[in-house]
Amino acid sequence: MTSRTQPASPGEYTGEQAPGQAPYHPGGASPAHGLPISHNGHGELHETMRRIAANVERVLVGKPEVVRVALVTLLAEGHLLVEDVPGVGKTSLAKALARSIDCTVSRIQFTPDLLPSDVTGVSIYNRQTGGFEFRPGPVFANIVVGDEINRASPKTQSALLECMEEKQVTVDTTTYRLDDPFMVIATQNPIEMEGTYALPEAQRDRFTARVSIGYPDQQAELAMVDEHSGHDPLADLQPVSDAATLHRLIQQVRGVHIAPDVRKYAVDLVAATRQVPEIRLGASPRATLQLVRSARAQAALSGRDFVVPDDLHAVAVPVLAHRLVLTTEAHAARRSATDVVRAVLHRVPVPQGGHPQTAGRR
Repeated sequence: MTSRTQPASPGEYTGEQAPGQAPYHPGGASPAHGLPISHNGHGELHETMRRIAANVERVLVGKPEVVRVALVTLLAEGHLLVEDVPGVGKTSLAKALARSIDCTVSRIQFTPDLLPSDVTGVSIYNRQTGGFEFRPGPVFANIVVGDEINRASPKTQSALLECMEEKQVTVDTTTYRLDDPFMVIATQNPIEMEGTYALPEAQRDRFTARVSIGYPDQQAELAMVDEHSGHDPLADLQPVSDAATLHRLIQQVRGVHIAPDVRKYAVDLVAATRQVPEIRLGASPRATLQLVRSARAQAALSGRDFVVPDDLHAVAVPVLAHRLVLTTEAHAARRSATDVVRAVLHRVPVPQGGHPQTAGRR
C-alpha cells in the first residue's frame, strides 16, 4: 500500500556542532569528553551505528552531519523530517536508513487524493464470516517512509498524529498497537512550492528533528556522478543491523545519565524560546523531552554514558527550530528559527561543573 509526502528549505542548517565537540565520523567517532566507549556496552552501539552510517553514506555522499542527526533520531526513538528542494537526496536518505536495518519497512507516497484510511488501514466486510476484518495500512511497520508528506491534505496528514505520539492506531473504535521500534521518516518540499500544504503545528511538533540536506559541494557531486551515474547504490544496499539489536541499543540510550543541572539547562533552553520577541509560538514541553532524549543519543554516539551541555548544543537546532512559529516582523527582518535557536544557545548560561567525567554525578 502506498501514500504521499513533502520536503524542506534548501541549504538550511542541519545540526548545530557544539563548540569543542568532535564531529561524528562514521568511520570511528572519537569521544569529545569523558569516558571511552566500553566494549560490552556502548562499543556495540558505536559499531552498529558506524556500520549503518557507512551504509547510508554510500548513497548520500558528503553529508555526515545529516547522517549524524538521522542516527541520533533513530536512537532517541523519534521521527525525522527531511525538508529540502527536489533532487538533493531526501528519499534516498530515508530509503538507505530503512534498508540498513533488517526490519519491516513501508513507503507511503503522499498525494492530494490520499485518504487517512490509506495510511492507517480500513475495516472490510467479509461476506463469508458476516463480520468486518481489519486490513492494516502501511503505517504498520518498524520504519515508515513518508514521501512528500506535505502534498497530502491536512486531514490525511493528521492520520499520523496518533501513530507518531502513542505508537498505536484507532480504527472503528478498536486500537491496534504498532511495531516496536517504530520510526517515521518523512520528506517534504519547501512550502512555497506549488501543490504543497503547510504541516499543522501539532504534526511538526511530533517530529523529533528536522534536517535539510542542501546541495553537495563540488567534490561530493563529482564523486556522486562517478559512482552513481551508471548504477543505483540502493540496489546493492544490505542490512547491517536488525530490529532486535536496535531495540537493545535504544534501551542502552535510555540509561544514559543526565545530571540535574544539565536537565535544568535543557528546560531553560526550551523556556527561553517562549520569551523571544520574534517568536509567536515557542517550543512545547514535548520539545523538552525530545531535546533530552536526543542529547542522550548524542552522548552515546560520542562514547559517553552521561550527557554534557555540548550534547544539548549539538542537537538543539534540528530538535527545536522546526517547532517555532515566527512573528510577521521576524519574517520581514529575514530572521529564521535557526537564528533564534542559536541566539538562545548563546544567551542562556551554561551550567558550570567539574571534570566532564564526574560533573553532575549523583
